[in-house]
Amino acid sequence: MIRENQKILNNIQVISDGLILFAAFPAAYWVRFYVFHGQDNVPLQNYVVMGAIYMAAQLFTYAAFGLYQNYRRMNLGRELTRLWEATALDMAVMLGWMFLDKGMVDYSRWLLAIAFVLSGSVLSLKRLALRMLLEKYRREGYSQKHVLLVGGGPLAQKYLHEIQTERSLGYSAVGYVSEEDENNGLKRLGGFGDLSRLLEQYAPDEVVAALEPVDVWRMPKVITLCNLAGVRLYIIPFYEEYMSPNPQIDDLDGIPLMNIRYIPLDSWVNAFTKRAMDVVGSALLLLLMSPAMLICAVGVKLSSPGPVIFRQERVGRNNKRFTMYKFRSMYVNDRESTAWSGQTDDRRTKFGAFMRKCSLDELPQFWNVLRGDMSLVGPRPEIPHFVERFRGEVPLYMVKHQVRPGITGWAQVNGLRGDTSIEKRIEHDIYYIENWSVWFDIQILLRTVFTAKFINDESGADEKP
Repeated sequence: MIRENQKILNNIQVISDGLILFAAFPAAYWVRFYVFHGQDNVPLQNYVVMGAIYMAAQLFTYAAFGLYQNYRRMNLGRELTRLWEATALDMAVMLGWMFLDKGMVDYSRWLLAIAFVLSGSVLSLKRLALRMLLEKYRREGYSQKHVLLVGGGPLAQKYLHEIQTERSLGYSAVGYVSEEDENNGLKRLGGFGDLSRLLEQYAPDEVVAALEPVDVWRMPKVITLCNLAGVRLYIIPFYEEYMSPNPQIDDLDGIPLMNIRYIPLDSWVNAFTKRAMDVVGSALLLLLMSPAMLICAVGVKLSSPGPVIFRQERVGRNNKRFTMYKFRSMYVNDRESTAWSGQTDDRRTKFGAFMRKCSLDELPQFWNVLRGDMSLVGPRPEIPHFVERFRGEVPLYMVKHQVRPGITGWAQVNGLRGDTSIEKRIEHDIYYIENWSVWFDIQILLRTVFTAKFINDESGADEKP
């Protein structure tokens, strides 16, 4: 019944999405030429045909982006991100087509922009409303997926806690299978030898195997019995705490290989896109900020004796060391770079304090971005001293070095700068690395500009020219 309902829901989604996408073009036509009184050089029916073509292409792209899969395991934020990415992709393709086809020179580009905003906004609101309706429906006990839990140890209890806490997911555990009574608040239905009978008796919608390391040898039998019963099986690996939420499965001549930490930037397409944004962005910013950089250079030189540019060794992608550049904001001192400087550090010059307050001392790092040492967005690089210290203290600390470090980052725009929790900072860095997208980078850059929470993380800031 659940699967049938899911199919019905998917069909409703496809049909309603198609209607919204198709209606967006006549609506955009009315806004462009009747509300804003634009000059209409192309009849409405031509835009209707364009809307039909766009609708078909967009529905295909939505399906390719996984927007018509099971909602229970995709949160709203990820769904809306995929929606806007897919919408932007097809709109970009259509604009490119219009640019290349000289016969479409009279078509309104503004109309397409309006259609893009209208369709994306209405589709987002529709999905939000549907989520709220389904969550209310599931909290009341309807549309539940009945789950048989295989295993009763800490791993199974962690899963059980999640589905019981998030009732809106719509999962209900009928009981668990284990040799021991784990006293986890759920009914023990029997031992592993009873699994075949229990699958037939309870006919669960799915089975979740959460076996501890000592019971992993039972997994082949569990898989065989679920296959014989025709029940969908999900497996929670006992090493799940070391995995990303979206591991990648590769194939080696028929042998499946699981990459437990899938990083979107491992894809050459994604890496090329991000690098192109870095090159173009840093080159433009160096050009636009050159007057400010000249003023900073003069100010540093007049504020105290010493070099204008402060150079410091940092650890970047693949643990390679590079020289990071900043405008010197302190008096020349002989302290080692093994501590974070404080907000009221007496080594700062007055002009240096001003630069740090406005983040102007970080402007030379755009040169690091242009060179390829850094990215506009990414985890902040640390000095070697802290890398050696934290790599053994903080779980997953070294994962951040699988991508280029950034001038600003997800941790920084969330206030995790300077002498703050390194564990929380790494948690945000890992989230960024595993959920990277062009739109995510744009969000961080916008928050950086409009909240002024960027770059100066104060790490390793004891300057020693």
